[in-house]
Parts: sequence; C-alpha cells; structure tokens
Amino acid sequence: RAQASAVYNVSRLANRYGVPVIADGGVANTGHITKGLSVGASAIMCGSLLAGTEEAPGQYFYQDGVRMKRYRGMGSVEAMSKGSGKRYFASTSTIKVAQGVSGTVQDKGSIMAYVPYLVQAVKHGFQDLGVRAVPELHNRLSSGELRFEVRSPAAQREGGVHSLATYERKLFAV
Repeated sequence: RAQASAVYNVSRLANRYGVPVIADGGVANTGHITKGLSVGASAIMCGSLLAGTEEAPGQYFYQDGVRMKRYRGMGSVEAMSKGSGKRYFASTSTIKVAQGVSGTVQDKGSIMAYVPYLVQAVKHGFQDLGVRAVPELHNRLSSGELRFEVRSPAAQREGGVHSLATYERKLFAV
C-alpha cells in the first residue's frame, strides 16, 4: 500500500505539470502493472518480472527440478560493485547501500511469447475496471469514478484458488 500511495500522490502533483510518472519497485505480476497504472503511473518498471526471460542477462540453473535464472537488480550491492553504482551516486563511495536486490526468478521463456501474455493480462485488468486505455483510466481516477478497496488477507485467500486438492497454474498457452 505504501508504494501505491506514493505513486498516487506523486502522480497527482506531476499531472498538474504534464510530467509522466514511472512506478518502480516490487512488480511481480500483471496485477501489479494494472494497479500501478490505476493509481496514476504512466509506465511501469518490470525488472524482475522480465528477468526470467531468455533475452535477459543471467545464468540458468535448476532448483528442485525447476529452471531458474539468477537476477541482479541494478540497485543491488552486487550490481553496484560491477558498475551500476554511478546511477546511485555510489561509484566513489567505499560503503555501498543497497537500493535493490539480487535473487532468482523462474524461467519465463522467450520475451516474444511473454510480452503478449503481459499485454493480454493487462487488457483483462482494464476490462475488469471498465476502461480501454490508460488515459481513460487516469481520467476516472482524477474524477473520483475509480475507487479502491482494502481487502483483508482472509478476503484475498477467499478470492484465490480454494477447495481443490491440487491444481496447476500456467501463466499462458501459445
């Protein structure tokens, strides 16, 4: 909620001056993209979301039978020590303070197949909101037509998959 509030408040001010806002941080799925756009962002940074694609840098490895890829966010200490420190004014500092993370992400295949999935999923989110495009979404936000609700963890669980002994989750089919 803090990230959404920050994007919302900054975009309200930036909108007065015609300045676009980029939401960045913790975008893990298409719902986060839709939410970021819904609170006023004009664009969404998708670093770790795209990191598992074949075209992204990093080494693949297998963990418990699942193909994974190492991910190093540009604000991580590891990336800063390899040269991204200039972006964070840390290239001459002896002490580097992490502004990102390193970790692993699951293989997502080629970006050529993954981006159409992302686009279609965001379109579904827009359909749920009753809008066709970002400007319409932003107009509804500024007019007060677009409203948000806080859902408890119990409500979130209830809204997800339940009452099945097993299920398989596939992101997309080509």
